[in-house]
Amino acid sequence: MNKSVLKRCLTLGAFTVLSALSIDVCAQQQYRVAACDWMMLKRQKIGEFQLAKDIQADGIEMDMGPLGQRVLFDNKLRETHFQQLFRHTADSLGILVPSMAMSGFFAQNLLKRDNYLDLVDDCLRSMDVMGAQVAFLPLGGSGSEWKTQKAERTEMVRRLHQIGEKALAAGRVVAIRTGMDAKQSLRLLKEVNSKGIKIYYNLQDAVDQHLDVCKELKKLGAKNIAQIHASLTDSVTLDKDPRIDMRKVKKTLDCMKWSGWLVVERSRNAQDVRNVRGNFGTNVAYLKEIFQNAR
Repeated sequence: MNKSVLKRCLTLGAFTVLSALSIDVCAQQQYRVAACDWMMLKRQKIGEFQLAKDIQADGIEMDMGPLGQRVLFDNKLRETHFQQLFRHTADSLGILVPSMAMSGFFAQNLLKRDNYLDLVDDCLRSMDVMGAQVAFLPLGGSGSEWKTQKAERTEMVRRLHQIGEKALAAGRVVAIRTGMDAKQSLRLLKEVNSKGIKIYYNLQDAVDQHLDVCKELKKLGAKNIAQIHASLTDSVTLDKDPRIDMRKVKKTLDCMKWSGWLVVERSRNAQDVRNVRGNFGTNVAYLKEIFQNAR
């Protein structure tokens, strides 16, 4: 082997070891911090991984792509080229993908999508590509009638059970954002009766409803919370927001022995809302200071 080839091999080997060490250190953290690619204006764009690295996030929550009037998500991860490109880029930068989001259901009614299982299958296959364990499914686009009307609730429960069992068979979890308080969310989980369905807890929902976040977390219980969207409605960045005490939230999660991903969705400075690096970088740094560096 000539010297130039040997040098390249040694460089590649060193890089691989450093990348593995970076991921291993990250994996030892009780709490890890990620950001949503669609909110950072990087939905399924290759630059999202470098941006996550730049703001020192541990990972990124990738979106499945827009839905609209399409039959399936506008999802690049169905193509072999993009599968290889996205996975290689994420791995080379040491950025993990803890979850895939079906954000299209912020505007789509799950009860009116006959091909909802096809959409879930699409998400589960994409999770396999990126190594994600959690699928985020917001129920906001389904309205509120299903929460009170018997027929619609029965159908929602039936569909969520199907989705949960499908996820469970794939070794994954679908985490739902219900918009309801802990008591109502627990009731829904009991009705759904599938270990493949858990709650994607959103701090914004609790704060907007003037609920005690820490009491709600404890009521839900660690085993029912898959991940947490650790941000509020846009106003100021988390470090300047008086609406929540993040140190108290950490103490509560510590006592619950919960561990997992805290994902930044919003909490943007309303006066500088498109400053992606500024807003998300500040929020990631603040969460890491509290959840990873606190003594």
